[in-house]
Amino acid sequence: MKTLQQGAIVQVIGPIVDVRFPDKQLPSLLTALVIPLASKEELVVEVAQHIGDDMVRAVAMGSTDGLVRGMTVNNTGAPITIPVGEKTLGRMFDVLGRPIDGLGDDFSDSPKMPIHRLPPSFADQKTSRDILETGIKIIDLICPYLKGGKIG
Repeated sequence: MKTLQQGAIVQVIGPIVDVRFPDKQLPSLLTALVIPLASKEELVVEVAQHIGDDMVRAVAMGSTDGLVRGMTVNNTGAPITIPVGEKTLGRMFDVLGRPIDGLGDDFSDSPKMPIHRLPPSFADQKTSRDILETGIKIIDLICPYLKGGKIG
């Protein structure tokens, strides 16, 4: 089993974090990297680009306040995943799959899927002529007119 190498922050510009890894140990694109923080929850960044000189450019999934050059970055070796399935229906999550609706619950036993993956094939998709309530008033009001081919 291959040991995942740690990297170090080289530069932080807003939500962009450049990280240098040991020679030939670059994580793949879309890999989640974790930056442990002393004062708060760890920060997850996602590899967006290999920029040369054994460095990757990553996008932060939270505030980069407090990050400094030289901080340790852990390579997870996996993409960001979120819980999926029946238990997640009607719930609200952040981009990291943590519930944000205040309803609690533990999703550690739920199946998880990467946030970047291929869409379902057309054969796996369900079509319907039922009204789809979006919760956005203007769209809900306009949709019946769009289905009939007339607007206004």
